[in-house]
Order: sequence, then structure tokens, then C-alpha cells
Amino acid sequence: MNETPPTDAGTRADTVDYETVDRRVLVIGAGAAGARTAIELVERGVDPADVLVVGKRAHGDAHTTWARGGINGALGTLDPEDDWTIHAADTLTEGHSLNDPGKVETVTRRMPGILRELEDWGMEFSRTESGDIDQRYFGAQSFRRTAFAGDYTGEALLDALVDRAQALSIPYRENVFVSRILADDGRVLGAVGTDLDTGEFVVFDAEVVVLAAGGYTGLYRRHSSRDDENTADGPALAYQAGATLMDMEFVQFHPTGMVGKRYGESWDGRLVTEAVRGEGGRLYNAEGERFMERYSPDQMELDARDVVARAIAKEIADGRGTDSGGVYLDISHRGRDFIETRLPRMYERFAELGVDMAEEPVEVAPTAHYGMGGVRVDDEGETDVDGLYAIGETMAGVHGANRLGGNSLAETVAYGAVTGEAVADRLAEREVHGADELGEHAAVHLHDLADLANSDGTYDPAAVFDDLRSLLWDHTGILRDADGLENGVAGLEELRERASDLAVGDRTSASYEFALDLGFALLTADAVLRSARERTESRGAHFRTDFPDATPEWRRNVVVRSDSVGTMDLSTSPVGTPSDAVQAALDRGYELDYHQLE
Repeated sequence: MNETPPTDAGTRADTVDYETVDRRVLVIGAGAAGARTAIELVERGVDPADVLVVGKRAHGDAHTTWARGGINGALGTLDPEDDWTIHAADTLTEGHSLNDPGKVETVTRRMPGILRELEDWGMEFSRTESGDIDQRYFGAQSFRRTAFAGDYTGEALLDALVDRAQALSIPYRENVFVSRILADDGRVLGAVGTDLDTGEFVVFDAEVVVLAAGGYTGLYRRHSSRDDENTADGPALAYQAGATLMDMEFVQFHPTGMVGKRYGESWDGRLVTEAVRGEGGRLYNAEGERFMERYSPDQMELDARDVVARAIAKEIADGRGTDSGGVYLDISHRGRDFIETRLPRMYERFAELGVDMAEEPVEVAPTAHYGMGGVRVDDEGETDVDGLYAIGETMAGVHGANRLGGNSLAETVAYGAVTGEAVADRLAEREVHGADELGEHAAVHLHDLADLANSDGTYDPAAVFDDLRSLLWDHTGILRDADGLENGVAGLEELRERASDLAVGDRTSASYEFALDLGFALLTADAVLRSARERTESRGAHFRTDFPDATPEWRRNVVVRSDSVGTMDLSTSPVGTPSDAVQAALDRGYELDYHQLE
């Protein structure tokens, strides 16, 4: 057990006890991206004892399990003409040409081999009659490219990765909340966390830190995550350490989240997988109209998520929604046997709630689902801070202005492999450095954490967090305008004042965790609002009613940095150019023919 030294010339001479954990590589986040990184490290010769994976929840309980629809890779099982260049072209098209083409090509090139690798590791894919990995259409893709395991693909993926990691004896530590990345002179030194079971502080001494801590859609009032997930840990931790954020204005609202009193409050916003539409589900308004004929007569329900989400929002706004503020999604025409086989978890979920999908529609409305923005990284996943990497939903660049369905899981495992390879090479080339006087770098934050616990303020952290969620939903939701964004930025100031006067329990309490989440949330919400205000056009998931069209001059990424005095500074940077092979696929203009699903 260690103690922090006095801080600030003795003005706070009390000491704080903490545990020190020394590893060459610290992976923060135990979902698919973090697990795949750790696996790659060990398979490339890094001693498992030099690696530690930490997560906020029990091992194997990560947001990955909620990704049900599928994982993309151009295997060509059913459509042999498909290949990685067409997958890349679809990704760039869906991203409205704001993606980093190099990162897109990295993911799409690697995915066929990674799907085969996952098959070798025991992932339980759904199969064709001949025993091959089955694939299906998944919103706005040109071919059947989405591999799946029923409608529980994320769960099957994480199970396979956890089994592989355990077979390699990769150490992990669960229920640890990492609240600060330690860095000095542009180089990462480690991290500080709290063991949520014991309340003990932990200081991690690490040469390399990999952030695989998820995204930021849990900051919205209606969202598809559990309430303690995707609360902006990853982007905020990186930004506080000196990294740059990018594309934060692009938040994907999945068209079909659960809505309606019959489901209960705990299910509000939970995802009804896109696979329901991929398997032929149809959308109807309260008047019984199949309304996508008005908005996308060719692709219908399988158009891009932003198109379908805005269509549903428009139907509801125009008074054609249900009493609960939703529309109906109906797949009953496909028959009971088909639904039970292809969508087993969805069928079971709704059956438990008293709804038979084989007999009646389910009620849905848009829900915040994925943040395309995140931390700006290089081709190997490294941030502006030497030794700090960010992957999975924490990173930006792959998805551009809107994410292609099935690409989120693909990104996690593809970049897990890429970053694991890069870090393994880095460790082989460098001596172990160890951070001198690590406690001094951690001291101020440790004292702040100690002061936060048991603080006797006025406001409940969970209540302030809920108000933040409402603010983002109201001011930077599906439809945005200048007045709303300005009001949102101004509203954050009042929330910051309340956040400085919190009533918090001990370090094992839910209120302590909410207070830490709130700090991340305020920072990240500011970046989202300011980036949305900066982009005076509509592109992908970012729709400005006062600037409804996309403009060529805005084919640039909005980047967010902290300036020399700690103020949030926004600028733009140009987008790269696809390779000749991918450009050729773009020029050929592949597009999904909706009739193939009828």
C-alpha cells in the first residue's frame, strides 16, 4: 500500500492510500475491442503477466453483448461477387464521405479473415444448409455481407473472445472505474481508478494504455445502452490526457428502440435489432400506412439508419404516431417458425412482455445508439499522446457521418487486432521505462477523489445526470438548429454549477460512480453541442433544420482540442482520399435492390 505525498506546497498535506499495479500494457474496457487487443498481444509473444484488462463491470458483462444484429465481412457466402472494396465503398457512402478512407480499408480488408478466425475460436455463427457462415442484408449494404448468430451476435462474439483470452491466461480485473489517464510531457504514464467493490484507490503504472471504453450515447435521455454504459468514459479520459476528439456531432439514432407503456420504463429505448428489418420487417404508422414509401421508395425499411430514423420522427411529429409516440414494426408476415429461428432473442423478449411477434407488431421509436465521433487516432490507433491508444467506439474515423449497420462489431475486432499488433511491436523495440514518482502525478486526482466521496453537497448526481440527458435530447437530438444548440451550450453552465455541489456517498456507492460519470458527461456533451453548432450543414446523422442541405465545403472533420489554458478549441481538417481500388467500387455505384427481400 502506498500514500500520496503532500500536494501544492503543503496546502493539502493529508495523504491518501492507494494500491499500485505495474503492467507494461493496461487495457481499459473488457468488451470485444479490449479483449481482442489483449489476445493479439499475447499471441504475438507478449507475456500475459505484462498485460491487464480492466472493466467497470463483471468480466464478460460488456455492452458488446447488446449488439445483436451482426458483424460485417465480405465472405461472399451467398453473393460471391462481393469483396472488401465494395464493403469499403458502402461504408464510405453510408458515412457521407467523411470517413477516414485508410481506416475504412483497414477494417474491410481484415474482416473476412477475422470472421474465419472467430469461427476457429468457436463463435457460434448461424449457418447455411451447406454449413457455411450465413450472411444477410443489413441496412444499406449492397450485398448479403452481415454474418450473425441468430439475433445475439454480440453475445456470441464476446463469449468466443473471453474463452480465447482465458485459454491464453490473460489477466483481468473487474469492477474498477478508471477516472484519469496519467500523462506527462505528451507521454502516457498510467491511470488512476477506484475498486468499486472495496472503495480502494488503484494507480496503474503502464508503458501503454489502450482505451476501449465505449462511446457516449448513454448521455441521451432515450438510448439503447444500459444506464451505466456508454457514458463517455473513453473520449473524456483521452481528452483530459491531451488527445484530440473528432466528429463528435455525429450521433446515430437507431430507428427502432422500444417505446410504449406496455413494455415498462426499464425497456424504454432498448434496441429492437435492425435484423428485424433485415429479415423483412415493415414499418407502419398509426394510420396503417407503410410510410417508408414516402421517404425511400426504393430501399424502404432498409435505407440508411439516419434516413429511417428521420422518417419515423417526421411521422410522429406530423401526428401519425401512436399514443406512446412511436410507430409499428411488423414481421408477422414471415411466420412463426422463421421468426423463432432467425430472431430468437427478440421473439423471446417480446413474448416475456406479452407480445407475440408472430401475431402482432411491436411499437418502436428512434433511440440514441452510436457515436460516430470519438478520439482522433493514427492508422494503428494511437492518439496524440505517446503510448495512449483508443479503439472501438472510443475512436473516430471509421464511420464518418453515419455508421453502416454491422460495422461496429467489425471495427472492434479489426482494430483490436491492428492495435494489438502495433503495441506488441512497440514493446519488443523499447526498454521497460517505469514512471518515476508515479504517486506525485496521481496525487491531485487522488485527493480530489477522496474529497468527492462522502461530500455533503446539495444535488444528487443521478438527478443532474438525468437533466443532462434531457438537455442533449432536446437540443442536439435528431433535428437541430442554431437556437437549440446555443440554448444547450448555455444550459450546460447551469448543470456545471450544480455538479460542483454534489451529495455523494462512499466510494462503493452508486452516487460516487454517477458523480464520476457526470464529470465525463459534461465534458463530452460540451464537445457534442459545440461541434454540432460548428457544422452549418446537414450530413448523415447530423441534421440542421436551419441548414438542411449538405455542402461540398463542409466535407471536413470537426476536431476538438484543449488549448493552452484548458479551453475547448474547435477547428476543421480535410478528409483523405480512397485507394484506386475502392474508388473504382464507388464509381461502379453498387446499391441494394430492395426487391431482393420481398
